[in-house]
This record gives sequence, C-alpha cells and structure tokens, in this order.
Amino acid sequence: MIEDSTDLAQYRLQKANDHLKSAEILLNAGMYNDSLGRSYYAMFNAARALLAMKELDSKKHSGVISLFNQHFVKTGIIDRMAGRDLNKARVRRESSDYADFYLVSKEDSFNQLEMAKRFIKTIKLALE
Repeated sequence: MIEDSTDLAQYRLQKANDHLKSAEILLNAGMYNDSLGRSYYAMFNAARALLAMKELDSKKHSGVISLFNQHFVKTGIIDRMAGRDLNKARVRRESSDYADFYLVSKEDSFNQLEMAKRFIKTIKLALE
C-alpha cells in the first residue's frame, strides 16, 4: 500500500525502470515501434515520480508534461534538455501509435531508449 508521496514516487520510478527493461527487450527483438513506446512510458512515469513529490499529477499526458516543465524545468531543478527530450519522446510515441505508415528504425528506437536512460538518471538524481 502506498503511504505517502515518497512511496508513490518510488512506485512510479520502479514502473519507469520496468518500462525501460521492456523497451530494451523489444528493441533486441526487432519490435522497434513497441520499444519506442515503452521508452516514452519509462520517461513519462519517471516524470510522474518527480511530480508525486509535490503531490501533482494529471490525467492527460500533456498535463503531466506541462506540470513537469512548469515545476521542474522552468525552475531550473531539471535541465531544459530533459524537458525537450520528454516532449520529443511523446511526439514520436504518438506518431508511431497513431500515424499510418510511420516507420521506426532500429536507430530511432535505440536513440529513444538511450534518451530514456539519461532522463531516468536525471530524475533519480533530482529525487535524491
């Protein structure tokens, strides 16, 4: 059972790590679209972990990203590049999920996975 914001943040961070592992497995299996999506969700859940520390959340992805940027990027707690990366990952994930004939290459999937790893590392440092 989740007791407080720290527990919730840790739960969400664990979920982010699980998505990261899934993204790597999918990349190695040649399932680049799915890997790209899991990498995004790893970043999304890591952002939500940080938001939990301020008892903030949103039901929409755009709302989570907006709150993340407002409370952590614009205040200088998190580097601007991380905010840009999260938004880029969201656009790519939406394109791969909803656009017809959107092809995700192995390189695209690998690059997003590496970006997700950096993002999660940044979030972990901010949580400490």
